Amino acid sequence: MALIPLLGQVYQPPTLRWTKDHPIDQVRGNLSSGIKTRRQSGNTCLYVNFISENEPKEIDDALRDPAWVSAMQEELAEFIRNNVWLLVPRPRKRTIIGSKWIFRNKLDEIGTIIRNKTRLVAQGYRQEVGIDYDETFAPVARLEAIRLFLTFAAHMNFKVYQMDIKNAFLNGKLNEEVYVAQPPGFVDPKFPDHVYKLNKALYGLKQAPRAWYDTLSTFLLSKGFVRGKIDSTLFLKKYPKHILLVQIYVDDIIFGSTNPKLCEKFELLMKSEYKMSMMGELTFFLGLQIKQSEKGIFINQGKYVHEMLKKFDLTSLLFQIQVLINMHTIGE
Repeated sequence: MALIPLLGQVYQPPTLRWTKDHPIDQVRGNLSSGIKTRRQSGNTCLYVNFISENEPKEIDDALRDPAWVSAMQEELAEFIRNNVWLLVPRPRKRTIIGSKWIFRNKLDEIGTIIRNKTRLVAQGYRQEVGIDYDETFAPVARLEAIRLFLTFAAHMNFKVYQMDIKNAFLNGKLNEEVYVAQPPGFVDPKFPDHVYKLNKALYGLKQAPRAWYDTLSTFLLSKGFVRGKIDSTLFLKKYPKHILLVQIYVDDIIFGSTNPKLCEKFELLMKSEYKMSMMGELTFFLGLQIKQSEKGIFINQGKYVHEMLKKFDLTSLLFQIQVLINMHTIGE
């Protein structure tokens, strides 16, 4: 092979090495489980080149993995987009709240890893009442409320859809003056002693859920929605012949209407204000697996049962339960 001149130097291609066996310490999974084909691996093959299967315990481990570095950069990009904070000199006589990275693999309803998700969380235990926060209470939809919502949808024969607000808490406006330290692994080399002054809420702050709920509810009320008198996480908007219902559970929103076009309008409305992802028809929510059809709405908790059986080492019952679920599905 010819030598390639590069910037006045001579480049020598590296010597190729061949080994008979792959190092055991680099093999993932159970060695005794055998080899899986692409068909057996299911949709895991769609993500394996872009997603890490391991959840780092320390920031140093995450910084060595390109998949997690990309996830952290994506999180910080949202901070810039939402104008969450401003880098300022460290103030005197003010508590500087620390921050920490949380690493989680996001799973779908059957337990397949679909995304590496990072969250920069403030160490809210260092906040002081009356200085760093006041109100902290935020209403959260109860499971009974979700069941009633689905019952009404089945009765009125309309589809229920789901959307997810990306980094919802970062949209919550703060009324207090709060400072946080620069995130581990991403300290500005020019201003290492500076801190961030928060304009909006950060996950981990005691007032973060309240700030997000107030921001979202204010937006919906300004667009003609009415808040439920009993359930304050339920919002509805009445039209001459139709109705649009919206149920909020922190950053997850389910909604439906007797007129499908109103659902499309609501999606556009939310996208105009927040960065969100439309997840289509509701299939999985708060541990409930949901199937919507012309015959009605069917609910089961197969995934939850599966996890409980594995937790208590009762996996011998998994096959029998799967057979029952399949029989129920066929019967529909």
